[in-house]
Amino acid sequence: MDIKQLKYLIALDETQHFGQAAAMCHITQPTLSMRIRNLEEELQLTLINRGQRFEGFTDAGERILAWARSVLAAHDGLQAEAANCRGQLVGNLRFGMVPLASLDPMTLLKPLTQHYPALRYQLFSMASEQVVDALKRNQLDLGLCYLDQLDTRQFEVFELQPTRMGLLHDSRYFSFVESEMAWESLDKIPLGLLTQGMHYRRSIDLSFHSHAIEPHIQLESDSTFQLLQAVNAGLCCTIMPLNGGMEAMNEHLRMIPISNAKVHSRIGLLIRSSEPRSVLAERCFAKAKTIFAADSLATA
Repeated sequence: MDIKQLKYLIALDETQHFGQAAAMCHITQPTLSMRIRNLEEELQLTLINRGQRFEGFTDAGERILAWARSVLAAHDGLQAEAANCRGQLVGNLRFGMVPLASLDPMTLLKPLTQHYPALRYQLFSMASEQVVDALKRNQLDLGLCYLDQLDTRQFEVFELQPTRMGLLHDSRYFSFVESEMAWESLDKIPLGLLTQGMHYRRSIDLSFHSHAIEPHIQLESDSTFQLLQAVNAGLCCTIMPLNGGMEAMNEHLRMIPISNAKVHSRIGLLIRSSEPRSVLAERCFAKAKTIFAADSLATA
């Protein structure tokens, strides 16, 4: 058994396709299949359900896959620890966050890059439950998610400031004179909103309900990108986090704060409290707390 076999197994889980997993690992598909069969023979287990194509992992395969992730994380942690002993911080920071959080991730990654120029990043947009599960499985190093019903005994948590909201619009299609919008002034504006049931949307719906407003919902989507496309096309306006960096994405976008508008659910930055936990994750978590604390003081 070697570390590459475990990487091939994890790549297959991520892609659910032999050819795509082989391409991800920069090898041929026959090589990937052969190396995984070698692993099965060594373990004396069938790990994969095979037909004409990949049909998922067996029960034993799922259990071995969980160990493979832990072994690979420990291997990466060992490499990071060795680099740390040499005075370096290298590796790949896996960061999952809920869509439309009160954080432009670049406000974190840019200063991290300045301090640790050898770092690489993988960003994932995920629901809170997925962030928590991926942290538990050591598939993420850091997570940003809502803290409702979170068992904090399994994590170190740095709670962020509440997410404040504003009206994002394209100045080519909409013009507003207000420096701050009241909820009541939004009732006739065509809006694009996240799909019902998502944390961010629930807070918006609660605010409309508390002000007895029936909003004009032009579009719903579970994709932030599609909402931005709709705003850019002049189809609607949308309600976005004030500090999400959305208005900087093109010269025509404008953001107007909405009075007394914030997401009701608490949100925080998480790192798993149990091993394996890499030096890379610990150093980035500590640095992130410093960055967010400074931002909170600056906006206070």
